[in-house]
Amino acid sequence: MEEPLDINKNKAWKYVTNKVSLPEVHATINVPKYGSFWKKLAAFTGPGLMVAVGYMDPGNWATDIAGGAKFGYTLLSVILISNLFAMLLQHLSLKLGVATERDLAQACRDSYSRPVSFVLWILAEIAIAACDLAEVIGAAIALNLLFNIPLTYGVVITAIDVIFILFLQNKGFRIIEVIVAGLILIILLCFGYEILASNPDFVAVSKGFIPSSQIVTNPEMLYIAIGILGATVMPHNLYLHSSIIQTRKIENTYDAKKSAIKFGTIDSTASLFIAFFINAAILIMAAATFHFSGNNQVADITDAYHLLDPLLGVKLAGLFFAVALLAAGQNSTLTGTLAGQIIMEGFLNIRLKPWLRRLLTRLVAIVPALIVAVIYGEKGTTDLLILSQVILSLQLSFAVVPLVMFTSDKLKMGEFANPTYVKYTAWIVTFIIIALNSYLLIDTIF
Repeated sequence: MEEPLDINKNKAWKYVTNKVSLPEVHATINVPKYGSFWKKLAAFTGPGLMVAVGYMDPGNWATDIAGGAKFGYTLLSVILISNLFAMLLQHLSLKLGVATERDLAQACRDSYSRPVSFVLWILAEIAIAACDLAEVIGAAIALNLLFNIPLTYGVVITAIDVIFILFLQNKGFRIIEVIVAGLILIILLCFGYEILASNPDFVAVSKGFIPSSQIVTNPEMLYIAIGILGATVMPHNLYLHSSIIQTRKIENTYDAKKSAIKFGTIDSTASLFIAFFINAAILIMAAATFHFSGNNQVADITDAYHLLDPLLGVKLAGLFFAVALLAAGQNSTLTGTLAGQIIMEGFLNIRLKPWLRRLLTRLVAIVPALIVAVIYGEKGTTDLLILSQVILSLQLSFAVVPLVMFTSDKLKMGEFANPTYVKYTAWIVTFIIIALNSYLLIDTIF
């Protein structure tokens, strides 16, 4: 019989977190000890889909539409590379949660001095606010397109989802996972239709997945490419995944944790393939519909919606586009709520009532969105949407660096520490992210 692993005896941690992550749903989903591969995989299916939501939220749409309309299929390679980065980082995130029984926020709190942890918490909260801003704007635009609700009213309506989230949290974690999966299916079906309606040149599409030197030599293309990277790999997802993987009831033994990491990684990787398809579909649709018809300046979600039907000669493309946008916004709301709770509780070791924490972060997003919607209208909200992605991109390094450090540390991770090839690959990815985000920051400022 295996000896239980006692992480709290590990002297690699400066402090010891006594509270579990997301206590109301921690270890609430049973994992079968025996049974087929598929039965075990089914028990771990869910967290990956919730993480995948962040890779298809409204913030991704602007960069994908702009990239496809301006440069055709060329930037598909960037979406592919970004998703490969994401698959690696999400694997490290879930591995941290399973091996150490800490989420990333708790691990930071237990490893760094209080001032450093506080700064990382502030940066993570800024990332959550930026993510929430994208959800607010995306949902408001979708409501405007579908029901002709003015943007200002749409922004205010998004505050109502606080009640919806609270209701779901009391029904169990599996209910949330099922709803997220259902909304992803809606988005997937909508963009499956968009691909068929836009009738792209699939030979040209396949060539787009091969990296081109133009991406680096063309400054405008490089800028959008970095935007796609920033919109794809989300910092709050790294905190989220390290926590929600712990909703599975895993025995505190080496074999059980090794199995959990394996099945969690399969779930995560498969889910991110779905997100990759959706992101690629947005860009392919934009390229086939706008770029090759001479409308290569389309970078606005609203413009894309209004041009889809006349350019494609169909009646449902615009409708499905808006429905998918609303589904993406609502899905992001669900996962953003959980990520915000994880970050606050993990870094500060305090617990606010869910409705209060959600309301506070929602107000941070609603106030600037409302002001911009009133003063500048649609154009202003689009610019604010892009700004939210820049902010998320800049926060990414502050989540990735600790994650790679922790998962590469044998004292913290024991036998689950990154093997040499994974460690060096992860650091290369980290330095690429830091370099590109530094370029984006300098270019945005100057």
